[in-house]
Amino acid sequence: MADWSAEQYLKFADERTRAARDLLAQVALDQPRLVYDLGCGPGNSTELLIERFPQARIVGVDSSLDMLAKARKSYPQTEFIEGDLKNWQPREKADLHFANAVFQWVPDHVRVLQRLLAALRKDGVLAVQMPDNLNEPSHVAMRETALAGSWADKLKSLGRVRDRLPSPHVYYQELKPHAGRIDIWHTIYNHPLDGAQGIVEWVKGTGLRPYIDPLDAVERRAYLAAYQERIARAYPAEHDGKVLLRFPRLFIVCVK
Repeated sequence: MADWSAEQYLKFADERTRAARDLLAQVALDQPRLVYDLGCGPGNSTELLIERFPQARIVGVDSSLDMLAKARKSYPQTEFIEGDLKNWQPREKADLHFANAVFQWVPDHVRVLQRLLAALRKDGVLAVQMPDNLNEPSHVAMRETALAGSWADKLKSLGRVRDRLPSPHVYYQELKPHAGRIDIWHTIYNHPLDGAQGIVEWVKGTGLRPYIDPLDAVERRAYLAAYQERIARAYPAEHDGKVLLRFPRLFIVCVK
């Protein structure tokens, strides 16, 4: 898959950051010394951490060079490092591992979360938010479109783009033995967007990328047109022309 695009991602910066705000509101830390923003992207979540914990050393971690370049430009006084969360390990124990919308992309991420919990100081916090939307029309339409055009042979080799999230029961069972307290909940957001094209622009920055990155320019235009037709049928317009993108997210907060 090609590198992430910070520019495309930030077209919906406020909506994407809303869940990070909600996650951070449940982090009960007063004076953390070291905070890692895991999957920091272009720094929109890092900014929240800087504002909340001005005394802390905050380190952003991401595997995307484009995202890191944007983050460093926006927050030059903050440390940002390249790292793949599949095997990344902090050099010292932290007070907070904060992860906004990244671990849905990490295979076997429950084991990774166990490892990150172990790398916290006593009373440290692991705070994680992940989209739980693979059954939503926006993502069902991606898979249906992938099988319905001249690009089908090319895209069927993708296999599963990402795994469905385990149930809250699994997270509780696997993480609670490593935590003094754990909270798990879902929130469903309904984002007003500018018609079917607005939804397409949203997912082009995230979930749609594995489907369109392997295509050439002609195939990509055709795929996006077919996908948008499905989206228009699945998301009827409101009285003002907007459509509501229903977006479930899973939240986990563990205190060591």
